[in-house]
Amino acid sequence: MISAFIYGYSSRKPKTSELRKSARLYKSLNNWLNNSSALSRRTMARLPSPTPDGHVSSRTTAEQGTTSKTFETIKETIPETEEALNGPKVFESQEQLLDVKELYVPLEKKEDAIKEAGELVKLTLSELDLQWLHVLADGWASPLQGFMKEDEYLQSLHFSTLKLKDGTIVNQSIPIVLPISNSDKERIGNERNVALCYPELPGTPVAILRNIEIYHHHKEERCARTFGVTDPRHPYTSVIYESGDWLVGGKLEVLERIRYNDGLDSYRYSPRQLKEQFRKCEADAVFVFQLRNPIHNGHALLMNSCREKLLQKGFKKPLLLVHQIGGKVKDDDVPLDIRIAQNEAILEEGILDPHNTIIGIFPSPMIYAGPKEVQWHAKARMNAGCRFYIVGRDPAGMKHPGTNRDIYDPWHGKKVLMMAPGLEKLEILPFQVAAYNVKSGRMEFFDSTRPEDFLFISGTMMRKFASTGEEPPAGFMGKKAWEILASYYQNKRGNESPQSR
Repeated sequence: MISAFIYGYSSRKPKTSELRKSARLYKSLNNWLNNSSALSRRTMARLPSPTPDGHVSSRTTAEQGTTSKTFETIKETIPETEEALNGPKVFESQEQLLDVKELYVPLEKKEDAIKEAGELVKLTLSELDLQWLHVLADGWASPLQGFMKEDEYLQSLHFSTLKLKDGTIVNQSIPIVLPISNSDKERIGNERNVALCYPELPGTPVAILRNIEIYHHHKEERCARTFGVTDPRHPYTSVIYESGDWLVGGKLEVLERIRYNDGLDSYRYSPRQLKEQFRKCEADAVFVFQLRNPIHNGHALLMNSCREKLLQKGFKKPLLLVHQIGGKVKDDDVPLDIRIAQNEAILEEGILDPHNTIIGIFPSPMIYAGPKEVQWHAKARMNAGCRFYIVGRDPAGMKHPGTNRDIYDPWHGKKVLMMAPGLEKLEILPFQVAAYNVKSGRMEFFDSTRPEDFLFISGTMMRKFASTGEEPPAGFMGKKAWEILASYYQNKRGNESPQSR
């Protein structure tokens, strides 16, 4: 369940069981196509054309009353899509995006801050807390200036937004908070500032949290409002229920840049660093593909197609940001180092253009909150200067741990992005489902008028191929990229007991 829902393809003759699965998936997809909401059709995006100076600007349509920002690649809207592509649309320059403020202590004040931190009450962060601190420090959650105080927390939890002093509404759909225990609260007492320490180095400060506020952590309310479920078997609700009974918020001053020393720090660009990369590449449009999985050729087909559409609109140097989730993920997700190595192999094999692609790591944990979380993912990338976002089926979703059904409607994430407050500058790129055409023997975008020609290959099937050493269908994934993935799954299988397989 990633930001684009694309399946691979096979050059071998499909099995009868696979065709039956493909037919069931087609039926589900076609039901959605036939019942796509009027809202989706009303808010068809007209991709912006660059002005002579390379910028893009925005205006509101009288019919919509707001900037139209999405178009669907579904059968009912294909004529509208063609019309939309040719229609005028003006947007603000990427340079006019909300200013992003990093929360690192200036170099000239660092020595004094470190000395002060050594004298404060110390709180040891968890690994997850450090990931959220990294998110805040780099400016991904800007204009948030630290872990949320209660007023900010309630706005985020119940409205998915924050209201700034000047009345500006910004999207912040995910609360970013710091839980503490009863004993931590007692140690803090009446102190106004505390030092936050590395999880692996208790007593070594990484940040100062100033002008703090401590308030009660209503865990079930937080879970219900964030996830729509309170089941403790959800991978992130379990984290919340096991955390402290209090939350502490305040303004962050981070003493040094966060490093993990895992060989991947060079991929962890901050929003400011990404903007610098975009400028160096002379990119006039940046589009994002977020994922927490390896890339197969179906994903690449979608990304390359999106780039072509931007070129057709007159952009000269559209740049792709492949952005892997770098924080905590589910135990059954592929580890970050394997994903990055596999993604690099995709570039080496030329499946994606290495000259127009940046691979990066987004430090945020994955919380599996569906439409709530997809807003956070989009807002954070806008802070990095990205305007175009690929989103597909069930972004940030998962199966219910009790029923094994989707917790969230698979298409609500996409629809919510079309109307979310504070994300008006966001452009959703056209999304098309790809599958293997059993007649032509190649990957093509799915055609609902001839579903019998297509075969869908699931992620579950991909994992089975990799773990058992079976070769995937020809063309499903680049050779080197597949070898990296297969090696991981086979090693994992070798370390499992026979009963757990």
